[in-house]
Amino acid sequence: MFLINKVRPLNRAAATLEIERLQRLAIDLTSIRDGCGPTEADLADAPFLVGWSRERRPAYCLVGHAFGHPRLTGAGQPIMTSDLWVLNEEQGWARTISRWYRLGQAASDTPAS
Repeated sequence: MFLINKVRPLNRAAATLEIERLQRLAIDLTSIRDGCGPTEADLADAPFLVGWSRERRPAYCLVGHAFGHPRLTGAGQPIMTSDLWVLNEEQGWARTISRWYRLGQAASDTPAS
């Protein structure tokens, strides 16, 4: 996740590395989808895991009430977004792995009832 604000501008080098990593992932997923991967060469230098198990770990996301979400009916539906990749509170936007979000008032800015 990239957090952008006045004190911490976007680290372009880190962003470039992440873009390249995601582009490689997209290429690999396309190959798998098309029945072409992984190749023997892909696996030749891959790390070997022993005693592995499938687990879950938390990732940053946003929670809130969505308005105009393309996959939800109604307004103000409570949601938890997909993984959060970039957050720019000052400019009022965020990018998750699946889509852009425009940001309204943050929960911490909401007056107590």
